[in-house]
Amino acid sequence: MIEKMEKALNSLINLNPFYAYILMGSQFKEAGVKNVSLTISRNGDFVFLYNPVSIAAKHVKMVEGLILHELMHFINKHYLIKARDKRDKQVWDIAKDAAINQFIPQLDAFSVPLNVLIQEGHGVDNDMIFVSPPMDMLNRTAEEYHQYMLDEFMKNDSFDVEAVWDKLPDSHEQESDLPIEMMIELTQEKVGKAFNLFGNELPSGVKQDIEINLSRPIINWETALRKFTGMSLRGDKYSTPLKPNRRYDDQPGWRYIYEPKLTVIIDTSGSIIEEEINAFMSEIEAIAAQEFSFNVIQVDKSVTFVGEYKLGNWRDFQVYGGGETDLQPAVDIAEQQFRSEGIVIFTDGYVDLPRVGRRVLFVLSKKHNVEFYIDAKRIYGDVYVLEK
Repeated sequence: MIEKMEKALNSLINLNPFYAYILMGSQFKEAGVKNVSLTISRNGDFVFLYNPVSIAAKHVKMVEGLILHELMHFINKHYLIKARDKRDKQVWDIAKDAAINQFIPQLDAFSVPLNVLIQEGHGVDNDMIFVSPPMDMLNRTAEEYHQYMLDEFMKNDSFDVEAVWDKLPDSHEQESDLPIEMMIELTQEKVGKAFNLFGNELPSGVKQDIEINLSRPIINWETALRKFTGMSLRGDKYSTPLKPNRRYDDQPGWRYIYEPKLTVIIDTSGSIIEEEINAFMSEIEAIAAQEFSFNVIQVDKSVTFVGEYKLGNWRDFQVYGGGETDLQPAVDIAEQQFRSEGIVIFTDGYVDLPRVGRRVLFVLSKKHNVEFYIDAKRIYGDVYVLEK
């Protein structure tokens, strides 16, 4: 069966020079996996583990799709996602597959949309299930599909997660013994070089997907935002039959609306270049992934935009500004109008340091003003630099 694996791999290599570059040196190894799995060697080469019995029963084009499926999981760094428990892992695994199968034609052709699976409450009779996104949610991340599933479960809790998960093409277990940090470094280096050389030759959806994942945030926002404990304030409440009443079994429960108490300020002055804006947006998206929305203020010399930001909003996010810089008007709105308990300011530092009375965290671009960094560090303490 190794001949079929090699034939499928060569077909993928011939498909695009991007794949040819990152798949150079790939190896194959028989293993007790479902179909195909992927690990990485210490020198950065991919090692494809395969089940010879399963592979023997599949057409070479399907094997090619399964190889690409595993590769896309790696490129998207899905191995970094941490589930809360067994059921949450199964939900995550389904969401991960929905995020990548839409870009693999031979798998997408046999895929079942997430909304159809959830509405029917179960999977199909096939021995494998390929999951795709709802038609109105194409080209989203695993995080967004995970949240979509959780939201849908509130409306229909009869969905048999385990039955669907059991028929996914792989178990999504990470086989490598390498430290996570080393895996990230090896993968990022190889994929980054391939993308710089041949990224423009990829299909638009795949290109955008890889581009986003190469610009993953460098700040651990889960840790950083602990400094803003209490940034969400319990607001209005409404009754809902979807949540049980703790006191009366026959009555609906109450769900609270938590209002955003974090504000993100983005310096969009003329000194900010597109590369820096993209780096800022990568970090802002990571903040949104912490499962809350927050206010965003764009500012150059004056405030140019005020709005709420939620996970995935970067797709429709318009940047306003381009003039001189004054961060103080944005800080004043965050403190006086929003009464924010935590403020995150993205800037290159070519501006006067604002007066901030609340907890504040500065995020500076790589090409930042060193004097601003020194003053912000001395007065406020919390300053990050995006070294990319």
